[in-house]
Amino acid sequence: MAPGVPFDVLLNKDSKRKIPSSVAWKKDDRIFGTDAFNAAGRFPKDSFSSLKFVEGAPFDSDATALFTTISTSDIFETSRGTVGFRRSDGTEWSTEELIGMQFAYVKQLAESVAGEKVHDVVLVVPPFYTQQERDAVADAVELSGLRLLTLMHDGAAVAVNYAMTRTFDTPEYHVIYDAGASSVRAAVVSFATAPETKKTAVSTVLNVAGVGYDRQIGGSALDRRLREILADQFDTKHKKYIRRDPRGMAKLWRETARVKAVLSLNNEAASMVEGLHADIDFKGKVTRDEFEKDCEDMTKRWAQPIFDALTNAGLTMDNITSVIFHGGATRTPMVQRAVKAAIGGDKIANNVNTDEAAVLGAALYGAGLSGRFRVKNIKLSDIQGYDITGTYFAAPSTPLSRPRTISNTIFPAGSKVGTKKTLTFKRKEDFSLFIDYKDEPARGFPQRILEAEITGIAEALKNLTEAGAVDPVIKATVVLSESGLVSVRNAHAYGEIKDDSLTGKLKSFLGGKGDDKADSEDTTDSTSSDTTSSSTVTDSTSPSDSASEGTASGSSSSSAAQASPSPEKKKSDKQTVPLTITMKWPEKLAPMTAEAKKASYRRLLKIDQKEQAKVRREEARNGFESYLYRMKDLLDESNTDTPFKKCSSEIERKEMAERLDELTEWMHEHGDDAEVTKFMDKRNILETLEAPVIHRYEEISEFPAALNASQWWNFSTRVFVREARINITREASEDLPSKWTLDEVADLEKTLVEHEKWLNEWVEKQKSVKMFENPVIETKEMKARAKVLETALARLAKRKVPKKVKPKVTVTKEAEDKPEETGGQAPPVEETQVPIEERRDEL
Repeated sequence: MAPGVPFDVLLNKDSKRKIPSSVAWKKDDRIFGTDAFNAAGRFPKDSFSSLKFVEGAPFDSDATALFTTISTSDIFETSRGTVGFRRSDGTEWSTEELIGMQFAYVKQLAESVAGEKVHDVVLVVPPFYTQQERDAVADAVELSGLRLLTLMHDGAAVAVNYAMTRTFDTPEYHVIYDAGASSVRAAVVSFATAPETKKTAVSTVLNVAGVGYDRQIGGSALDRRLREILADQFDTKHKKYIRRDPRGMAKLWRETARVKAVLSLNNEAASMVEGLHADIDFKGKVTRDEFEKDCEDMTKRWAQPIFDALTNAGLTMDNITSVIFHGGATRTPMVQRAVKAAIGGDKIANNVNTDEAAVLGAALYGAGLSGRFRVKNIKLSDIQGYDITGTYFAAPSTPLSRPRTISNTIFPAGSKVGTKKTLTFKRKEDFSLFIDYKDEPARGFPQRILEAEITGIAEALKNLTEAGAVDPVIKATVVLSESGLVSVRNAHAYGEIKDDSLTGKLKSFLGGKGDDKADSEDTTDSTSSDTTSSSTVTDSTSPSDSASEGTASGSSSSSAAQASPSPEKKKSDKQTVPLTITMKWPEKLAPMTAEAKKASYRRLLKIDQKEQAKVRREEARNGFESYLYRMKDLLDESNTDTPFKKCSSEIERKEMAERLDELTEWMHEHGDDAEVTKFMDKRNILETLEAPVIHRYEEISEFPAALNASQWWNFSTRVFVREARINITREASEDLPSKWTLDEVADLEKTLVEHEKWLNEWVEKQKSVKMFENPVIETKEMKARAKVLETALARLAKRKVPKKVKPKVTVTKEAEDKPEETGGQAPPVEETQVPIEERRDEL
C-alpha cells in the first residue's frame, strides 16, 4: 500500500502473486519461491519447504513426525530441542534462520516496488499456535531485519478483509472456514456496526467468539496420500522401491500438486515424470474415485473444526449467516462435499479471495496501526484458544512440612488477547510463578511456558512495615499481548499505610479500607486475580492496548530505580515497592537468546553481502561482455557507411581493434574470476579511445540546433535595437518617459556585433573540418556566448515603462501660520518648501 498506487498483493520477480514458501541452494546459489520448490527434484537435500510444520515445534513431536512424511530434508535436533536442517555439504541451519531468509526475500521484493526501506510487518498465524511457535515466528522476523508490529490469527485477518467493503445494519455471525496446506481452522466471528458518538466515529466491530482446528489434516495431507498412490503404481509396475530415493520422492511431490489440481476439475488425471528413478520414466493415471477412497478416513474431520468453533462460541448453525471459504484446500471437491453434507450447501459462501483474503486483511489491519493511511474504522477483538494457568509453591507452614502446589487459571480458553491480570500473593520470601498450559496444547509440545522468579520480597516488606503498612501483599501483572504471547510484566510489594491522626481516622471511617482483599484457603499464603484493561474493567476478557511481550530471551528484570518523589506523591510511593522479575524459559523450545540471534543475523547478513557482491560482479561481467560485442560490431569492416566510421579515423580504429583483441582474450581467460574493479578498468581502456569519436558525433548532431539558436538571438536582438531607437526618438518628441536610454541600446548593439563577428568567424573555420577531426568550435561555447546576448536582451526587453513624474505643489510654513494676511495665498519660500503629499501624510 502506497500513496497513488492501488492496494494490491505484491508480485515476485516472475510477476506471480502466490509463491511457495521455499528456500533452496543450487550449489552456491541461493534461490526462493517456485525455483526453490522445483529444485527439490535435483537437490532434495538442499531444498526446504513446508517449514511452518516444524516452526517452534519439538523435535520429538507429532508435528515433526508429520513433516518427515512429506519432506525429503535431512533434519536433526538442535540444542534447544527444535528442528534443524542439514544441507548436502554439511551446513546446518535452524528453522528460524531458513524462515528468516524467506522473510528477507519478501522484504527485498517490497522495497524494490516501494522504492524505500520496509521496516514493519504484520504476520498471520493459525489460532492454535503455541507460545513457542509464536516466539519462533518473532525470532525469524528479527533475523530478517524486520520489526514485528503484531501477530494476528488468520480467521481474524479474513474477517477484516470481508468487512472492508460491507456494512452490517444488524449484527451477523459468520464462520471463517480456512482449509490450508498445513491444517484446517474455523473461527466464529460477529460483525456489527457501532453508531457514531461524541467521541468516536461510526465503526465496524468484529469479535471472534470461538475457534476450532485440526492440525493433522489439510492440503499437504491430501498431497501425501496422492503421492503414496503414485509411488505404489511406480513400485508395482517397475518392481522398485522409490521411497528410498529422496530425489524421486521430491519429483513425485511436485507432480502431486499438478495432479491434484487436475482432479479438482476432472474425473481422472494422467501423470508423467521423466527420469523418476534409475532413469526410468514414470507414466500413470489416477481417478478421482480412487483418490477420494484413499482419503475416506478424513471425511468427517473436514467439518469438525466448524462445530468445535460453534461449541466454543456457544452458538449453533441456526445463528450463522454464512460459512466463508478460504484456503487452497477448499477447491478440492471432497472437502466441499464433506462440509456441505455437515452444514448444508446454502450456508457456504465463496465471497473472498481464497488465496489472498488473509494477506489483504493483515495489510489493512497494519495500515490502520501505522496511522499513515486512511482506512475504514474497524475494531477487532480476538481470542486465544488455550487455558493458561499460574502455579507456585505455597510457603511451608512448618520447617518440615511439604510445600503445597497452588494453581489457578489466569486466562481461560476464549480470553481476549490484549488482556492483563494482576495476581495478589501473601508471601514473605522470594518465590517463582510458573505459567503453563493447563493441558498439552499438542502431542509432544510442553505445557510449561515460562517461569517468573520474583525476588527482593523480604526487603520490600520490611520497608513497607517500617513505613507503617499493614498486611502488605505481593502483586504481579501477567499480560496476554495482542500477539497472543504471555509474559509477567511487573511485580511489586503493596501495603496501605494507616494514618493515626484524627483526619486519617475520619477518612478511614468514611472511605472504607481501600485495600484489595485476597481470597485464600489459609492465612499465610494466598492468591487472587484482578483483571485490568486500558478501556474497561468489566471482566477477564477486556481488551487492552498492551504491547506484545514474551519474545525476549535470557532474563529480564525490573528494578526499583525511582526518581525522588514529590511531597504530594510521597505517601503513595511508600505504599508500593518494585520487585525484581527474572524470566526463565524451559531448556527445550526456549526462544533464541540475544547472543544467538546476533550470531544468526551476522551469518545471514554475510550471505546477503556475498550474494550482492556476486550480483554486482555478474552485472559488471555481462556489461563488459556486451560492450566488447558492441565495439566488435562498430569496427566490423563490412559496416562502411556508419556514423562511427565517419567520425573516426583509420588510425583510431586500428588502435581500438588492437585493444579489443587484447581485452577479448583477457575476458576468455579471466572473465570467470575477475573482480568488479577489473571489469571497470578494462572497459575504461576502450571507452577512453572511443570517447573522442562519440564527442565528434554528438557535436555534429547538436551543431545545427546550436547555430540556429545563436542566429535567432542575433536576429531578435537586431530587431529590438532598431525598434528601441525609433521608440526613444518618438517618446522624446512627445515628452514621454522611455524604458531605455540611448547608451543602453548602444551597449546592447555592441554585444550583438561582437557575437555576430565571433560566430561568423568560427563557423567558417568549422566548415573546413572533416567529420573524423575534432571540431574547432564547441556547441557548449556557442550556447554560452548566445546566453550572454540573450541575458543582455532580456534585461532591456522586460523593463517596464516608468511612470510620469507629477510636479510637486508646495506651500510655505509662514503662509500656513498667517493665512489672513495673504488672502489665502501662501507665497513660496525656498528654504521652507514642504511637498503637499508629505503634509497630507503627516496629517
